[in-house]
Order: sequence, then structure tokens, then C-alpha cells
Amino acid sequence: MRTEDVYLSGIGSVLPDRVSTESAVTRGWYDEADREASGILSVTVAGSTPAPDMAVEAANVAIRRSGRAANDFGVLFHSHAHHQGPDAWSPAHYILNNTLDRPIPAIEVKQGCLGGLAALELAATRLLANPSHPSALVTAADNFSIPLVDRWRTSSAFVLADSAAAVALSRGGGFARLLAIGSVSDARMEALDRGGDPLFPPGVTVGEPLDFTKRREYMREQWAQGVTPPIGYFGDKIVAVTESVLKEADVTFDEIARVAHPGFGWESLETMFLDPLGIDADRGIWDYIRKVGHAGVTEVFLGLEHLWTSGQVGPGDRVLLVSSGAGASMGAAVVEILTAPQPATEN
Repeated sequence: MRTEDVYLSGIGSVLPDRVSTESAVTRGWYDEADREASGILSVTVAGSTPAPDMAVEAANVAIRRSGRAANDFGVLFHSHAHHQGPDAWSPAHYILNNTLDRPIPAIEVKQGCLGGLAALELAATRLLANPSHPSALVTAADNFSIPLVDRWRTSSAFVLADSAAAVALSRGGGFARLLAIGSVSDARMEALDRGGDPLFPPGVTVGEPLDFTKRREYMREQWAQGVTPPIGYFGDKIVAVTESVLKEADVTFDEIARVAHPGFGWESLETMFLDPLGIDADRGIWDYIRKVGHAGVTEVFLGLEHLWTSGQVGPGDRVLLVSSGAGASMGAAVVEILTAPQPATEN
């Protein structure tokens, strides 16, 4: 979707304290061989800080940076991949109550790790379709620090990280212009994240730990028994959505200065994103994101904010945001940086 007069007017994030992977190995949480293979140096861990509280903090930073009044905002989208608080409760309205405090829609977006970009796409669509308010707020947050999640071993592809991020999206100006955004999916791949787990009762309700490795092993066992798993080449989908969004933005890949991508371990990142897109670690955000971990719904926002506030991109630079989620879903966006950060916003 090509967007006209849609801007990122504010951005904010919360990164809790980092735990080094070297320390995790010493404490017996993480295997040394996995640490070396992943290339991940540290992971952000929030402890007992609720994800919605981190989202509130990030949102208030984004709102302040946007320069927009609360009355300018007409909708809030909150994305998360993990449990946020009490069952049958709305974290989106909690965040709204503690930020804008307005009687506007507050909507949850569950799209796995693509959730942040999916919420941004919905917010842009809302701004284009409904002129009654000039701004929309997107928040995203997760805290995986619960007994049913072993962040260090739940997947061989990544180590789960806790974080929050927020983006104020506006018509009429901002620090960056959203040129285009879009997503695709390959629903045949949904089984890869389901494995042999039953649909009912949900595993979390019976104390079943989150274990992506077990689910992948189930699919390998099925394959060995002659049941071909629904596997396509993931990289093809990443390339397809990227090329589509670039075309809509009227930007060539050579004109992309930097790429904000997921915080997977090196092998998975290279196989799923870097190699298919034909980029190296320096053009991406590897040196930054390897100190954060796989932050899921927030990581492309974290990457964009880091690139901008650290001065690695500036006015006229185009940045590609690319991510994926369960489903399988893949998404991308192209933004053009318009202004340098003010000193007060630098991290």
C-alpha cells in the first residue's frame, strides 16, 4: 500500500536491563555451543515489570516527541505476541487510560512477531480512511519472564527479549515519511508453529511450556514417516513482500540506506532475511540487535529509532523495515527520514 501524507511524528522505546549470553551460560541457562552459533551477545530481561507498563512508558515518549496533543489521536493499536496480564482483560485500554485518556477505539493486534508492523499498517489505513483525527498511536510490548517460558531454550532460532516500543503516526508532517507498507502470508506454514500441540485445551491453561523446538522436532518426525511438511522457501516470501513495497514506494533497493530486521540468531537471520535480500550485517542492524535479542513485535521500531537517534541515518535516507510472524506472515515498510533528532531525544 502506497501512502500519501502519512508520517512518523514520534517514536519511543523501553529496553530493560541486559543479561549477557556469557552470563547465561555461566548460570546454566544457555548452552555455550548455542551461544557461539547465535552470535547474540545479550538479551533484555524485564523481570516483573508488566509489558503494558513498558508500553505506557514508550507511548508517552512517542507522544511527547510527536508534538501532538492528545485530542489529535483518533485510535490506538496495541500489539503483543505474549500474555499481557489478567485473562479476558484489555491491555490496549489500560495503555489508553494511562496515556491519551480519550474515548477512542483501543484495539489489540495479534500477528505474532509481525504485530508491530501489522499495527502500523492498520494505523496508516485508518488515517487514510478516516480524516476526523490527524494522528494514531501504535504500541507494542512483551515480557516473557514467566515460568512457562524458557527464553534461552524455547527455540534454536532465537532468544526471546523483553521490550516496548511506540510510534505516533500522523498526517501533516513528522521526522519520517511512510512511503509504503504491506504484508503477505503463506497459511500452509501455520502448522510449523503448531507442531503436534492440540488446539484444545490451550497449552498455557494446562501448564504446558512454550517450546518451538519441540514443535519443529514433531514436524521432522512426521517428515521421516513420509508426511511432507508444508514448507515453502521462507526467503522467497520475504523478497516478494519487500519488492512489492519498494515498487509501491517508488524506491529501488539500491536507494535503501539501512534495513531494520528481526533479532534472530545469526544463522536464522542470515538464512531467512539477509541472504534472500542480498544484504550484509553492516547494512542491517546486527551490531545493535545482537545486544537486544529477539524482541518480536517491537524490534523493527527499536532498530529504526536506534538508526535515527544515533545519526546512522539522516534526512533523505530511506530505511526498510522487514519482519515476519507466525502464520506464516511477512511484512515490510519503507520510510524516508526527514529530520535529524533533537538533542533531547538522543539515546
